[in-house]
Amino acid sequence: MVNFDAELIRALQDDGRASIHDLAARLGHSRAGVSARLRAMLADGTVRVIAAVDPEFLGQNVLAHVSIRTDGTTEPVAEHLRGLGETVLVSAVGGVHDLVTEIRLGSMPALHRLLEQIRSLPGVADINTLIYSTVIKGFFVSEYRGGIRIDATDAGLIEHLQRDGRTSFRALGEAVRLSPSAVATRVDRLIAAGVIKISAVEARGLAHRQLSLGVGMNLAGDDDAIVDAIRSWRGVDFAARTLGRFDLIMTLVEPSAGALYASLERIRALPGVMRTEAWFHLAVLKEDYARTLRAAEVVGARA
Repeated sequence: MVNFDAELIRALQDDGRASIHDLAARLGHSRAGVSARLRAMLADGTVRVIAAVDPEFLGQNVLAHVSIRTDGTTEPVAEHLRGLGETVLVSAVGGVHDLVTEIRLGSMPALHRLLEQIRSLPGVADINTLIYSTVIKGFFVSEYRGGIRIDATDAGLIEHLQRDGRTSFRALGEAVRLSPSAVATRVDRLIAAGVIKISAVEARGLAHRQLSLGVGMNLAGDDDAIVDAIRSWRGVDFAARTLGRFDLIMTLVEPSAGALYASLERIRALPGVMRTEAWFHLAVLKEDYARTLRAAEVVGARA
């Protein structure tokens, strides 16, 4: 069952709106079995299928990873981070630091202001920041291509899909007063243009089926071969080139500590990997990519 669940979630991460027929064909299982298992996982919170708007479309041109070391308990700091609109991920970790957060902002001055705010929080001992220079692999970075206009109806569809990415075209049509076929055309256009990506978010941490490990790497020489290898590995949920203490950062997701160890050893064995540092995600406290579209984003195209 574990392998079946993992394969089903991976298929939904590739295409969150894949039909039961297509999922069953890909996995080699019956449609009834796939449908029943998906309903169960959605119901118990094992997985969520949601739409996320590409950061570039939102004008979020600065993506950063902040590691935080605290004095004493982490909860007051984590609670503050969870409440910030700029954070899409907050996780309690084991390692050199106690918390990590991913933040998305519109400019470097905005980043500096937010980092100053985080440093000044009671209980924060120190922070360390990595800026993503290139996202290599990420389920909710959809490579917005520019030059698309969206209207209030598109914005309404996006908001519904951010709550449930598998909402039927019929239900979406009823919500925005369009036919299912018209809705399908609009959703396909938004996906094709990279405005949104519909994918699966899996519950992770010690209380869940999947475990995750953050890994920072320092590289030597040409890193293209390393990047190509990482992009193709199934256990890599996220990877980015970074500016800061690491040249590259990634998130590994596996069903056991042993599988995480094997993946980490595989990374260490790559030619050109000089040093690695890892941190274990004990509890993912926030993972929220939903964003309300501003009027300016609805009116016109972003280049």
